[in-house]
Amino acid sequence: MTDADLDAVLSWRNASAVRANMYTTHVITPGEHARWWSQTRDDLSRRYFIFETPDGPCGVVGFTRIGEIAGEAEWAFYASPDAPRGTGSRMEWLALEYAFGPLALETLRCEVLESNTRVIDLHTRFGFRTVETATRIVDGNREANIYRLALDRRKWGGLRQSALDRITKQGPAR
Repeated sequence: MTDADLDAVLSWRNASAVRANMYTTHVITPGEHARWWSQTRDDLSRRYFIFETPDGPCGVVGFTRIGEIAGEAEWAFYASPDAPRGTGSRMEWLALEYAFGPLALETLRCEVLESNTRVIDLHTRFGFRTVETATRIVDGNREANIYRLALDRRKWGGLRQSALDRITKQGPAR
């Protein structure tokens, strides 16, 4: 992700369907977004990528907390409301390849709001397991139930080809 991607990422992040699944659901201002990016872009414990199809960019994948615990990181992603069907699966597969390839992680973790059942199901299909359920504060003032999920390198190694076959069978992003 570069400075040139900021406007697109902000518009995706502010889409109501994306905001509904975040810990902060208000519309992010350009100033807030710029401050976040200035803190993020040079932070070695965070890496953000833009997912592109032949039609252009349509999603963002972020890895955070890289190196805080040896061999572990957390990740999250979201797509443009206009992203082709199947974008989430493609983003997840590529994210896992990066996590267990170039990042050389042993474990990748994430948190998902309990209400976001589509993403919980997606992660489960890719081999993530629920480590625990908990509550988090959303919008600074209310509790929400979350799932903490994890996937390890060994399990991904055994599932990666079948996951790729599933995506390939879906055909081109549409």
